[in-house]
Amino acid sequence: QVQLVESGGGFVQPGGSLKLSCAASGRTSMIDSMAWFRQAPGKEREFVSHIRWGDGATFVADSVKGRFTTSRDNANHTMYMHMNTLKLEDTADYYCAASHINTIYQGGYDYWGQGTQVTVSS
Repeated sequence: QVQLVESGGGFVQPGGSLKLSCAASGRTSMIDSMAWFRQAPGKEREFVSHIRWGDGATFVADSVKGRFTTSRDNANHTMYMHMNTLKLEDTADYYCAASHINTIYQGGYDYWGQGTQVTVSS
């Protein structure tokens, strides 16, 4: 089993920045990739970004490309997402997830965090 705990959400004005963290524990050796998903009020959960744990290769959704950057700290089993130039439409609950395969699809993720709320508002 893998346990995931997100942190770093909060309230920010448009154009501001936030950094999310996702700390993994348990059987971290089985993790092949991790990802961030988000769910805005009244909408379905959507993919935001992905990182391949071994080499750190990343892939992000077009909606956040150039604004959000995902990285990881292997030693501390932690994934980060730096969110810059935040927009009103970035308001959502953000979830991190871990998978034993390399995938960006929600169905491929077995382990999920509890979520952290990001609110972008003026």
